[in-house]
This record gives sequence, structure tokens and C-alpha cells, in this order.
Amino acid sequence: MLNKNFKSARQKACSFLIVLIYAASAYNAKAAVKSYKKEADGITIKLNTGLIKIKICADDIVEVKYTILNAFPPKTSLVVNNTWAKNTPFKVSEQKGGIVITTLKLRIVIDKVTNAITYKDINGKIITGEAAAGNKSLTEATVAGIKTYSISTQFNSPKDEALFGLGCHPEDTLSINYKGRNQQMLIKYMTGAIPVLLSTKGYGLLWDNYSASDFYGAEAGNTQFKYVSESGKEVDYYFFYGPDFDHIIDSYRTATGAAPMYPKWAFGLFQSQDRYKTQAEVLGVKDGYRNNHIPVDAIVQDWFWWSPAPIGSHIMNHDRYPDPKAMVNELHKANFHAMISVWPLFGDGSANYEAQKKNGFLTSIKWDNFFAHTFDTYYDAHNPKARDLYWAQARDSVVKRFDWDAWWVDQCEPDNGSLLDERRKADFSVGKGIDYFNTYALEHAKGLYKGWRSDMTGKRAFFLVRQAFAGSQRSATTLWSSDITTTFKAFKSQVPQGINACASGIPYWTSDIGGYLSRVDPDGIPAWSEPKNRELFTRWFQFGAFSPIFRIHGKGERALFSNNWDQPTKDILLKFDNLRYRLLPYIYSLSARVTMHNYTIMRSLAFDFRNDANVYSIPDQFMFGPAFMVNPVTDQLYTGAGEAKAKIRKVYLPKATWFDFWTGKTLAGGRTIEAESPISILPLYVKAGSVIPMAPEVEYATQKTAKPFELRIYPGANGKFTIYEDENDNYNYEKGKYALFTINWNDKLRQVSITDTKGTYKGLKKYRTFNIVLVGPAHGTGEAVTENADKTIVYNGKSLTVKI
Repeated sequence: MLNKNFKSARQKACSFLIVLIYAASAYNAKAAVKSYKKEADGITIKLNTGLIKIKICADDIVEVKYTILNAFPPKTSLVVNNTWAKNTPFKVSEQKGGIVITTLKLRIVIDKVTNAITYKDINGKIITGEAAAGNKSLTEATVAGIKTYSISTQFNSPKDEALFGLGCHPEDTLSINYKGRNQQMLIKYMTGAIPVLLSTKGYGLLWDNYSASDFYGAEAGNTQFKYVSESGKEVDYYFFYGPDFDHIIDSYRTATGAAPMYPKWAFGLFQSQDRYKTQAEVLGVKDGYRNNHIPVDAIVQDWFWWSPAPIGSHIMNHDRYPDPKAMVNELHKANFHAMISVWPLFGDGSANYEAQKKNGFLTSIKWDNFFAHTFDTYYDAHNPKARDLYWAQARDSVVKRFDWDAWWVDQCEPDNGSLLDERRKADFSVGKGIDYFNTYALEHAKGLYKGWRSDMTGKRAFFLVRQAFAGSQRSATTLWSSDITTTFKAFKSQVPQGINACASGIPYWTSDIGGYLSRVDPDGIPAWSEPKNRELFTRWFQFGAFSPIFRIHGKGERALFSNNWDQPTKDILLKFDNLRYRLLPYIYSLSARVTMHNYTIMRSLAFDFRNDANVYSIPDQFMFGPAFMVNPVTDQLYTGAGEAKAKIRKVYLPKATWFDFWTGKTLAGGRTIEAESPISILPLYVKAGSVIPMAPEVEYATQKTAKPFELRIYPGANGKFTIYEDENDNYNYEKGKYALFTINWNDKLRQVSITDTKGTYKGLKKYRTFNIVLVGPAHGTGEAVTENADKTIVYNGKSLTVKI
């Protein structure tokens, strides 16, 4: 009986295998290459069913399109704005079973039987490749009652590959490496679903599809990954070859647009709260900071400044804000900058609503405003004329009228509950919502940036956005991780999410320091005076000081002068606030590198240590520029009785020589250490060879001072750093009005050399004093100014060399 059953099962298995082979053969027959044609920018391949277009955008940038239709549908990308006007030279040849496209950096091989594309370097080493079966597919589907095609692309993924990017999903995971795990890729409440993926194998991918999507990172026994979009008429993706992450991000921004410079003040501290309700309250916060000499640069007016008028009316309540222009003027006089929250929604009954409605610019998407008990309507941000009207209404009513300096773009995507299906069904000017599901925030910010550049003379744009998509960086946006909770778990998730957002090509990211709201208190206000909550805020503030944008926000009073903080807490917060401001020459110079060279400030360890597999799954360490390795303490240690005890956290040091920033002691890399991290310390390590410019202590970013700058040199390797300066808050830098000079460290000769200053701008200093500090044990450590410099020099813009 056993043998009979076994024989029967074996026969069934064989029959099933024959069916699979037949099915695969049928699929491959439909996918096989029939012919191809070389064109000026690539090749078009005709399949048994469908077409493939391989476009050579650059030596190391390739666009791939695939459709089962008879022709590619017309498409203007909302993400890729480079027209690739200059054709890149390439050659086409044939090899056994394949077509080969060769550029100066790549060999692209198309299998004639399966149409799978393999990417190789110029020496023939495989970088990555599409899966042989199911590599590119369109499948008939119905979404929200609309007939369409589901789109899928599948790639091979070796065991030792690590994958980063895909945006910011703070509720979804505490991990960082997408190898072996899945990720929902639709923009909803608290996400920035950015379809950019970086691989430690030295390549990046951008999926140019805007529908709700999913990433699957563990296909075929964890040997493949795939990207699936719920709607479209073609596969469309870009391949970027690095192999370094910096070059991949450079290629991505070459394709989708560079990030413009922010004003210098935007790298200082933002003070925000949910919410300031009156003009007097806003000015009181200004006084609290300035009277206590606490460094800060911006204050934020959050939502409902219009209440009880409908949202979108853009009317500041006169009883609570009797003179908004005077309020903003007072802030400016105190060297504050002011940001206001304006939403892309319109309440029925306002003049702005009627104007949008009259022009046919409103969508069918209504947001359940449970605060005002109304259903408010989104305008069509995909319509350029609607964007222009939206900008003009906000400009004339509040933004330019009262001279605000920045814009909080809140609720910039119809993002929760039934709104997700409403977005799918909506009719935008460009097409159905199912095909433009993830791009509302992208297009909304596009209109704001265009308007700001046109009408806000002398002010660089700064937009804080709740959601982002690929390409958002070109509209001066900073992605924030939305309304997370005031818990250590939520804080812990911020670190990998910030790292991956920046690995997705979005250079500026921030979180609500302390978390937005408490799930314990009925009003959502944390008990900040409790030691465990002070600990959370302190640890989050330390992390915030090393985030690209440094910003306090959430429910409950949490300004640094607040009586919610005891004196030890205030001392620690001020210590890290001062450190951020002392590092502004370093940070602002890196921001120039972001704009000019497509750099990334908040860096996954794989940016700098891509070949070290030990860094692939570390979720809570990152580089901040080329010098600092930051290791936030995200575990709570307060037990409820007395002060928190000293903390030890494990830190992996990649191969290099490292300096403990707080003690000046050196440590060898290539190992894991136990770092002392009491509540007053964020473990910071500086790589040997680093040159770090540090400003004197100031109270705002552009404060002028005659005190010398400090140049900290970390010996053990050669190093250099280029300092960038400009006029701080206009677009004259685009006209060449800026200056650069480079500080070099020759470790063998123990020499510091400074190059000639290149360029000029209004206000460039003719002379400046530098205190040079060669860091060592208990010398040149911590946030405080080093009292005994190793050398003091006066620099007049001409090259010089000194021995230390």
C-alpha cells in the first residue's frame, strides 16, 4: 500500500512538473526576442508579445521600459526631469543567445529567450540581473472598479546582498536592511514611500510608477526581490551603477533634480509645539529663549490659526492674532525666523473654496476634519493652474503678506481611512487616481516651490512635508516622520527610518523630538516632568542634534527653558544645543555639498563601509558627514526609583582609527565595543583624518562674532575639509556668489595647510582667526571651546601652511 501511494504521488508530481515546464515554455515563447532596432538613445526590442525599450541615459544610467501593448503609452514622468538631451555613445552586438549593449562603464545583456536583462561592469562581472522567469510583467487587474494592469519587476538577489532606501515608514519596522523582508509602498498617514533602492552590490533602482505598490524582499527562497504596482500600462525603471552609494545618489539626483540650498538658519534649532494659540504665546516663547541666551533660530505656528474660519480661508483669527505682521516683525528683530502651517484643503464657505470650485480645481476627495466636524476638500495639485491659484491665495492672504520665512506643508496627501480609496477613484487633471496615487505631495510641493521662487524675493524656500515621493528633494522639501508617539519604541524606529529616507535620495529628514503625542494621557500631552519622560526627550534631543534638520515639536510645553525640565536636564539639553551650533560651519558646508555634488549628510554606514558586511543590519548607527559616527541611545533605563544609572551600549566600529569625541582617546576599528553612555552622553566617534571646523558659541546661526573659529584635527591619517560660505539666505549662490577654501592635514608631516579662497560674496571676511587643535586625550574634546589651542593663525584668504 505504501509503495502504491508513493508511486501515485510520484506520477502526480511528474505530471505537475510537465505542466510547469509547458507553462514556462509558453511564457518564454511569448517573452522571446523577435527583433531589435538600434536607435540614437538605445534599442527597442520587439517580443513575441510586447516591446522593451532600453534607453542609455548615461554611461552608468539606464532606463528600461516594457509593455505587452503594441506601442508604449505616452508618458511625461513626474519624477525624472532630466531630458538626457545629449546622447551617450554605446555599442550593440550579439553573443550566443543574447544582445549586448556596451557603454564606457556597463555591459547590458538581454537574454533572447526570456528577455531578462543582466547588468555587468565593463570587465564582465555581474552587478545584478532580472530574474529569468517573471522578470517584467503586466497582468490584467481591476482596482477600485477600474480596469488596469498590475505591474511587476523581479530581480535576482544573492545571499550576501543588503538593500537600503524605500523611504520612511516609521510605524512599520525597527529594521534597516530590506533583504528578506517586505514593505508596503503606498503613501498613507506617516509614510514617505520613495521607490528608490540601494544595493551593497553597487547599484540602485528607481521605479517610475506612481500607483500604490509593494516591495517583496524574500522571493524565491530569499534569492530574489520584486516590486509590484497595482496599476499601469508599462514597466518603467531606472538602473544606476555606482558602485559607491554616493555615486548612486548622485545619479539619482542627476535624473530627478538637485536639492536647492536652504538658508543657514534652517540648520539651527526649530522650536515648535502643538500648538501655539495666540500672538502673545508665540512672542513669549521668543522671549523665553532670548532672555535665557539659548541658541534657537525658528519658531513654528502650527495649525488652526484660522479657527473658527474654514480651513483654506487663510485668515489668521484677529482675536488671537491681532497683528500678525507685527508679530513676525518682532520675531525678525530678535533674529528668529517664522514658519507657518498651511494645508492643501478648503472648507466649504470660504472665498478661496469658491474660487477653486468655480475654476473646476477641486477634487472629489474630502477629509474628515474631526477637529472642526467638517468634511474639507482637497484641490487638484496635479493641475498647474490649480497650483498657481492655490499659491496666489496663500501668498496674498498670509505667507507674503505677513512675511513668513518657511512653510509647514502639513496633511499634504489624502492619507488615511476611506481617503485611500477616494484617492484611487479620484479624477485628477492628469488621469485617474489609481495611476497617480503616490504623487499628490510631490506635485503640491512643486507648485509651492515655483511660487516661492517667483514671489518671495531674498528668501530661500524651506518646506517641511508630511509625505514625500521620489523627486521631492528638488522642491526644497524636508520630510518629517509625522505624528509618532512619545515612547522609546517610536524613538527607536526613528533612527533606521531617517537613515533609509536619506538613502532614498531625500537629503533632509527630521522627526518630532520627543514624539508628537502620548497614548496614555487623554489629551495626548506627556507628563514631561516625570524622570522617564525627561530621559526620553533628552535621548531624542541628542539624536535630533545630529539629524539633518534639528526640530522640537509635539504636545505639551517642551521649550528648552521650560520648567518641565529640572536643572540637570536643562544642562544636558543646552550642551547638545550648543554643540549643534558650534558645528554649523561643518553642517552648512555639507549642505552646500548636497546642492553642488548631490551629497548625503545622514549616511547609512554602507555609504562609507559598503564592503563590510557587519554594518548591513545595524539599525541605530550612522555617519553624519564624513567625520562623525553617531550612535543614539534608544533603550530606556529609568526604573522608577531615583536617577537613571550609567548606561552601556554596544557600538560597532568599522575598520579605521576612531576618536571618542568626549575623551579624545583613540580606538581601533573592526570590532564591537561597549560604549559608556550615561544620560549626558551620546556616544560619538570621529574618524582619524577628520578636519572639523567649529564656530564660537552663538545664539543664532548667522550671529556675527569676532571670536576665533576652532579647527579640530584628528590625527592618524591624512584628511581635508572644504568650508563653504555665502550670503546665507538668498539665491545669489546660483550666480556664483559664494566662497570656498580647503583645510588639509598631512599626518606624516604634521602640517595644516589652507588653500586660497576661491570666489567671493557680499560680506566675505578679509581676515579670520583659527585656533588649530590637534585632538588627543582630554584635549580638543566635547562641545566646549578648547582653551589651549596648539596653534593660532590669521588667515587672509591666501594659502598658508603651518606645522603643529
